Amino acid sequence: MRVVLAEDLFLLRDGLVRLLEAYDFEILAAVESGPELSRALAELEPDVAVVDVRLPPSHTDEGLQCALAARRARPGLPVLVLSQHVEQLYARELLADGNGGIGYLLKDRVFDAEQFVDAVRRVAGGGTAMDPQVISQLLTRRSQDRPMGGLTPRELEVMELMAQGRSNAAIAAQLGVTERAVAKHTSNIFAKLGLPVSDDDNRRVLAVLAYLDRGAGQG
Repeated sequence: MRVVLAEDLFLLRDGLVRLLEAYDFEILAAVESGPELSRALAELEPDVAVVDVRLPPSHTDEGLQCALAARRARPGLPVLVLSQHVEQLYARELLADGNGGIGYLLKDRVFDAEQFVDAVRRVAGGGTAMDPQVISQLLTRRSQDRPMGGLTPRELEVMELMAQGRSNAAIAAQLGVTERAVAKHTSNIFAKLGLPVSDDDNRRVLAVLAYLDRGAGQG
């Protein structure tokens, strides 16, 4: 799997290169600025981009904007964005086109190698990987805006894990229940929230995220 990496801190960039290479990723380029990232994404056509939100020269959201521009030029380009803090605006911009192949993680997650690598692979495969803190904030703001369709505590748990991008099998393993039970909870969630039912994991994730984001955007 071919990766373009953008991170301005040398030690973290070097650590990410070593980590990804240890899991058999091929690093096409490891860059430190927005202009370098734009060139690498245009010229190298990676399978996935792993991008720090803040890059030189502006040190604002240059990394994110370069990645979004590359996704517009190459629709569906998988992008995993790393951020020091939770910013719902960043998550909203990533979700705006309604397609998969996106991820938004706090940099702290990098220190859990398996969790981070799983997120990179999920995004590269067209899936979604959203940081638990991002989902927690979206859920909080959505529930303040209007009740969550009368969901039970267990259904809220399932919804939170689904919004992170987890499959039914992964949710079942984490909660210690059967996949059949998770499927039943999922059906109830979609029915109560009036969302379109789909057998496709990623479509369900995007539907839930869109629902949560509508509430956060109105808050």
